[in-house]
Amino acid sequence: MQSVQRSVRWRLLAPVAAWVVALALAGCGLGAHSQTERVAATTNASSTDRAATGSSAATTTQLPGSGKPSVVIGDKNFTEEFVLGELYYEALQAQGFSVSLDRNIGPTAVTVQALATGRLAMYPEYLQTWNADVAGDQRSFRSAAAAYVAAQRYALDHGFVLLNPTPFSDNGAIAVTVAYGAQNHLESIVDLRRVATSLTLGGPVQFQQGAGALLPVLEQTYGFEPAAFTALAVGQQYSALDEGSIQAADVSSTDGQLATGDYRLLRDPANVFGWGNVVPVVSTRALDEEGPAFAATVNRVSTLLTTGVMRQLNELVDVAGEDPASVATAFLQTHGLLTPANP
Repeated sequence: MQSVQRSVRWRLLAPVAAWVVALALAGCGLGAHSQTERVAATTNASSTDRAATGSSAATTTQLPGSGKPSVVIGDKNFTEEFVLGELYYEALQAQGFSVSLDRNIGPTAVTVQALATGRLAMYPEYLQTWNADVAGDQRSFRSAAAAYVAAQRYALDHGFVLLNPTPFSDNGAIAVTVAYGAQNHLESIVDLRRVATSLTLGGPVQFQQGAGALLPVLEQTYGFEPAAFTALAVGQQYSALDEGSIQAADVSSTDGQLATGDYRLLRDPANVFGWGNVVPVVSTRALDEEGPAFAATVNRVSTLLTTGVMRQLNELVDVAGEDPASVATAFLQTHGLLTPANP
């Protein structure tokens, strides 16, 4: 196993380093230039794949995944993960990999154990979840790059590999309507101090109280305390904002409702909400058996997943009521990722 891990470390060193350097040069942001940076980060993996297939690839129809062992990949039990699972699953199938999809893989601890035993080959995880819940690393990282380096170090030391992070980061956020934000000149969470005495904040109960509640942390960090808090089920925040029964809400930064442009997310300069980039987690065993084309195919999909794209895909499922598999198929077809070709 140690020899496999060393092989994987060298294979992934260049793309990981490229991503970290590019992110640092961009000020550790994940904005408009992220897609270009991510394409550069996958170049070395793609080159390795082409070299492994050899010159015969140009004259044969054999796909990169042909003849590889069958594997199972998984996703978690909510809309965004359903979409991600379908995207990776369908893209891998198009490259000839024998892959099946477990659409509800269970709690994180169970999932990681399944990876370790070989029952599961890969699943999409969130960077801050991996660091906090899997690695037990409770530090507050100053950048996504720093969080990723720490997460990758733990993964490699325990028989796993984190593939390239997505440009999008799905983390908590405070949203207001565009009209309310403009009226009160709200750009950052700290600005809520100006309207705190008349502000009703809405969100799930666990946002206000219990282990891991973030509202007390936000209040302490930014020096504001809302006049009232309204407990809402996940998904009800936007209708409450529209009705005016609340003025601000705890939401997720890739919610489909945000694709409408009717809401403004307030900046979180202290990074209380953390880093929510998705990192596909693969066991070193599976990566070694499936070959570099497996990682390259997953990375090609991840490269395209900006915040705007993820909001649109989530909107199609949560708001328009479309099936995650159909949404994924249409997206992959549009970007040429269902065409059999070497990644």
